[in-house]
Amino acid sequence: KPMYWLEQNQLAWHDTPHSWPDHPVQLDPDCATVWEWNSVGDEWGIGTSVPVSVGSNNDSLASFNFDVMDPEVYLNSVTFIGPNNSVYPDELIFHVTNQTNESIQLLSCRLWLPANSNDWRKFSPGPWLCLENTFPGSGLISADGQGGARVILKSLPLKYAIIEVSYQQGLLKPQSLMTRIRIKKETFDIGGGWLVSSLNDGHTLQKEPYLKTLKLMYINSGMHQEVGGYTDIPELFEKYPLKYMNRMQPIEKYDRDEKLSRIHAVEFLGEPQYGGGTPVPPMEVWKAFAPYQSSRLPTSVTHSEERIWRYYAGLSDYPHYDAYRVCAPSPDAWTRYDRWDGQRIRWGAPLETIGDMTRSLRNLNRPMPIAYWSQGAHDGWGRYGGRNRTSPTPDELRLQAYHGLSSRITSLYWFNLSLKSILKFPDLIQPIREIGREIRMMENWLLTGSAYHFKRTFKPDGSLDWDLATISGPEGGLLFALDLDYRADPDLKQFIFNDPRQAIWTFPVPSYLRSASDVFRLDASGIYSVEWDLTENGIQIQDSVSQVAIYLVALNNDTRNQLEDHRLELIRNENSLDWDPSHYSSHLEALRSLLD
Repeated sequence: KPMYWLEQNQLAWHDTPHSWPDHPVQLDPDCATVWEWNSVGDEWGIGTSVPVSVGSNNDSLASFNFDVMDPEVYLNSVTFIGPNNSVYPDELIFHVTNQTNESIQLLSCRLWLPANSNDWRKFSPGPWLCLENTFPGSGLISADGQGGARVILKSLPLKYAIIEVSYQQGLLKPQSLMTRIRIKKETFDIGGGWLVSSLNDGHTLQKEPYLKTLKLMYINSGMHQEVGGYTDIPELFEKYPLKYMNRMQPIEKYDRDEKLSRIHAVEFLGEPQYGGGTPVPPMEVWKAFAPYQSSRLPTSVTHSEERIWRYYAGLSDYPHYDAYRVCAPSPDAWTRYDRWDGQRIRWGAPLETIGDMTRSLRNLNRPMPIAYWSQGAHDGWGRYGGRNRTSPTPDELRLQAYHGLSSRITSLYWFNLSLKSILKFPDLIQPIREIGREIRMMENWLLTGSAYHFKRTFKPDGSLDWDLATISGPEGGLLFALDLDYRADPDLKQFIFNDPRQAIWTFPVPSYLRSASDVFRLDASGIYSVEWDLTENGIQIQDSVSQVAIYLVALNNDTRNQLEDHRLELIRNENSLDWDPSHYSSHLEALRSLLD
């Protein structure tokens, strides 16, 4: 039984009938249930065959072998989106990766939904749905390619579901890809961390200057739930809404239609992999989240220790991680990085390791969406390795965020935009504002897209050059070039980037994006034409840039103008606040006066 293997340290956690002794599943004909487990040792790893028996009252009714295989065709991402005025999604977007040497044909898909409202672990199949909006249009995914479909649906319940996608390879019998995932409308939320702090005359979320500053930086969520003097004051909360991230208990209080739009995710376990020095076992994390399975509330857990986070994969609906690369606590030994020709530092770590960790967490939890705690302004850490500045510089902040964004996250949280932190590092207000504006410009492609390709390039002398990443979506794609040609200044104890330099890159893209009508560079300040050409397998771009370059591959000739209109609208919304402490000293002083 699963509990035996858990005690033998062969399983990290399991969600099987033995996890629910008081809630047995009576599986009706044509219905399905899902068992999940995460293994620890090689005995349960890739290439093994697990004997399984099912039955009741210790009587085995059926036995079979479950082969644990490294899939060559798999669901890379599954996303639900919906109208702005509803928490209920009405559209499914899935991406399929084909790593075989032959093309596959997408055929149809269906959703298995809970058989009844009281049993979230038993699923009944819905009708097979024709795939009318495939990408590419033929539904044929080439060898070593990626594609998918947009499926228009009726309003969906916010419950767990099984997604089944049928495909065929050559003349072989059609096969199915299946995954269980919680239905939730995906939105790109930008968090500010712990935003509530006490003041002499109340707390920070009662103060409009602080709320305006957060809105200017595009912050729309934080680590709180009910906050007297803010969430119960409609004129404040509706004008400056901040979604909840907290325990959300009692569950029945928050699992209500009028509350769901206010909730980003259930998040209350801290960093269980660290656990204050003693990790919380993965099965204990599962038990903490188990009461939420029957609710409509998505769960999220902070992964913080990359060496063991594989054991915690799959435990939450919306996993995220935190890792900061300058002057901050970290589980890895920064002096062990030999990144700059033998120069070892204690005040920072290579910024590109953020991308390495994002891709690791994403692949361990696919096809679920993931998020990232990025390093923002924080007033609570001391000096590390002799560095006086205890938060990132604007350049360091931007690169850390984009190593996560380019690896396809669907929410980003800044640690930590408390009032004291913002006032200690006001030079980060404008960079965070610009990244927020860029996220809102890219939002559609980040939500509907999927990570397609990543490559790290090197100079002729073997030193690092660029990180190149492709996110492909049904309406186009995002291409990222992130500069790795930076140095660790031994005197300033900061990472320093060089002036823009000329570069030529080739970004592999799926076959359907090779009919692009336009490719352009974008950032918070504008949209720019670039030299580009189609190649046999992708898109070649020639440009002169430094730090971060973002390109959009458009299938529609109107995309450029539409995006520029959207950018200008975002700026008008910012200006309507009539508030900018990054440029007006009087506004900054008004913000400082809140602490008096």
